[in-house]
Amino acid sequence: MTPRLTIWLPLAGVALAALAGCTSVNRMAVNKLGDALAGGGTVFASDGDPELIRDAAPFSLKLMESLLAENPRHAGLLAAAAGGFTQYAFAFVQQDADELESTDLAAATARRIRARGLYLRGRDYGLRGLEVAHPGFAAALRADPKAAVAACRAENARLLYWTAAAWAAAIAATKDDTQLIADLPAVDALIERALAVDEAWDAGAIHTFLITYEMSRAGAHPEERARRHFERAVALSDGRQAAPCVAFAEAVCIQQQDRTEFERLLRQALAINPDERPEWRLVNLIMQRRARWLLGRIDELFLPAEPASAP
Repeated sequence: MTPRLTIWLPLAGVALAALAGCTSVNRMAVNKLGDALAGGGTVFASDGDPELIRDAAPFSLKLMESLLAENPRHAGLLAAAAGGFTQYAFAFVQQDADELESTDLAAATARRIRARGLYLRGRDYGLRGLEVAHPGFAAALRADPKAAVAACRAENARLLYWTAAAWAAAIAATKDDTQLIADLPAVDALIERALAVDEAWDAGAIHTFLITYEMSRAGAHPEERARRHFERAVALSDGRQAAPCVAFAEAVCIQQQDRTEFERLLRQALAINPDERPEWRLVNLIMQRRARWLLGRIDELFLPAEPASAP
């Protein structure tokens, strides 16, 4: 759920020393470090200690921002920042807000407001990345979203996805923001284009996003559309990601009041062995935490069963 970074600790120390001590940092050095941060391996993603990542991620995100201040058009860093801020907000800020809501509404509201700010930060980095790839993109997206995204290709799928995901999450975090709600056509266009150019991106992440998103879109039978995305996400991840099961249970089963499938899917998510696919270890652990939290609230989320009538 966090940016893919390799051997960033020693590099980070060098970078911050340079950034603090020089008014003009060598562009080549900045680019090399930026490339390492943006296109590295899976040290964060394969970690088995989410709390360690919670503590480490802010430093890496601020390092990315420091490098982007020196090279604002570094495409890889812009994509990594878009994804990094979005994932951090969901995993470590929004989840806290959701868990606190029943016991401390004020604290939950404060965290939700913070999550919204982080999501918008991720969205803005995504839009900047798309602007680098397609000059004039941001203005075109505002004017005619479908026409603007038509120029995007498979190599833009990562930016399309993270920009849409961050934007949609910001809208969901503050449902009364009419200005943000008015941006939904842009979110629609971004995620539909991501689906069109690379529907299998990141082992079905686009389909997993659409499980939840379909339930808020206009049109008949949203649960059927969500189920199709669920089935495709499971197929693309070979059934080894918890996220599709958690997304469908939370977005569809609660709305349909299908307690049996809700419980079955969440237990299916919890049965996944995070160590089977190390590159998905962290995201599976985070989603399994959400599955356990949802199961703990099952009696709040579902109406009591109707008593059987006497014969």
